[in-house]
Amino acid sequence: MINLGIIGVGGMGAGHCKNASELEHIKLAAVCDLSQETADTRAKEYDCTPFTSFEEMLDSGLVDSILIAVPHFFHTPIAIAALEKGIHVLVEKPIAVHKADAERMIAAHSDTSVIFSAMFNQRTNPLYIEAKRLVESGELGEIIRTNYIVSDWFRSQAYYDSGSWRATWKGEGGGVLVNQCPHSLDLFQWICGMPTKIRAWCTFGKYHDIEVEDEVNAYMEYANGATGLFYTTTGEAPGTNRMEISGDKAQLIIENGTLTLRRNSPSTSEHIKNGPFWGGPETTKIDYTFSSEGGMHKEMIENFANAILNGADLIAPAEEGLHSVELANAMIYSSLTETTVNLPLDSAAYEEKLNELMAGSSFQP
Repeated sequence: MINLGIIGVGGMGAGHCKNASELEHIKLAAVCDLSQETADTRAKEYDCTPFTSFEEMLDSGLVDSILIAVPHFFHTPIAIAALEKGIHVLVEKPIAVHKADAERMIAAHSDTSVIFSAMFNQRTNPLYIEAKRLVESGELGEIIRTNYIVSDWFRSQAYYDSGSWRATWKGEGGGVLVNQCPHSLDLFQWICGMPTKIRAWCTFGKYHDIEVEDEVNAYMEYANGATGLFYTTTGEAPGTNRMEISGDKAQLIIENGTLTLRRNSPSTSEHIKNGPFWGGPETTKIDYTFSSEGGMHKEMIENFANAILNGADLIAPAEEGLHSVELANAMIYSSLTETTVNLPLDSAAYEEKLNELMAGSSFQP
């Protein structure tokens, strides 16, 4: 049995309270929120101890593990404080606003017996699990091209106006890339790998009265010479969610909850060398169906508990959360500097640029 404390229980954390309370090997021992009323309400609902200070919760002796569900900038200090006390940590996405903070969190995780996990629940979706398996098995051959369109993140102005911190550099540290897209960026690199170069074009407040990016076009290059495109926005409706991965032997398409494999015979490279004057290789189409969508937060909390109690492998080690943060940062940095960014990203340079943007932000905490 683990004694879990949840920090931030007014929004997403409320759902985490419900999920954790329904799992056999977890005791929801404490909740923490800046709002005394919110903390008291959740504590009464789940018969646990309320706190308004995360430091007091960590020092209380009531919890041996925490789930962090607070605004992004606070992930770093809370996680570091817990890890330094030997308390296991499950942190919501993104693990941090920028790469330098993510690196600080990872550096604080010096004791590997302490579990440090990220809430990338889409990794439990059978659709993406199968896509990753197909890519890693060599079914597609060498990857030639990747393309991910994620334009179904529509948000109205009313959404952004609901909090003065929303869509500000000082309040969130970014827009669609930092708030809506961490899962998408995580899946993209989890399945396709990390690129080596990025040139991106972000527009800031194109569709909304906000400080940060609400549309992103990014071009990527990979170590093997493959290229990639990534597009996202909160200003398009109805929007599209489609991932394409083209390899020498086959192409993989994920859209509308369906995974389609289109297998070449012979491979593209072989057909280029030996094929006839007209036409491409013959293609066989295979559609994969799944009984459930997956992507459940409860599965991630259960995996976190099993890693603590039984040594189970983590679905999403927090260290891997650095990759999606780095992709988001690199796209923003490339656009702001109008340059091609080489990866790994210079985290200090991006932190300096972000601090400049925060200095001019309209939001004052």
